[in-house]
Amino acid sequence: MIKDFKFYKEVTGRWYVDLPEWEGSKDDLEMVAGADTFLEILSQGEGVTNVTLSDNVYEGSYMLEMQRLGGEIGGAWYRLESFEGIEFNMEMWLCDVTFFVFGRFPNIIYFSKNE
Repeated sequence: MIKDFKFYKEVTGRWYVDLPEWEGSKDDLEMVAGADTFLEILSQGEGVTNVTLSDNVYEGSYMLEMQRLGGEIGGAWYRLESFEGIEFNMEMWLCDVTFFVFGRFPNIIYFSKNE
């Protein structure tokens, strides 16, 4: 699977993924626990960023590597080691919407920013 996603920041400063096919609560689509920081990095101060995500490597992609499942809170913890030559070594929690998108929690999620 390779798919483009739009992420947007509301005036509250909270980041969300635009996922029209999601039938759950909008709150489930909020990026928290490091994923919001990740989007701040990708967006470079803008309120919207478009990201390609895949569970298969593709040319020009970077990696989010799963560290562990989230246990009682669900989701999974991923680590961003580097992006565009900058070392980050930061962890972020991705909620169960990740499972909805991929049908599982991939060991590696490949991504790239789209202009």
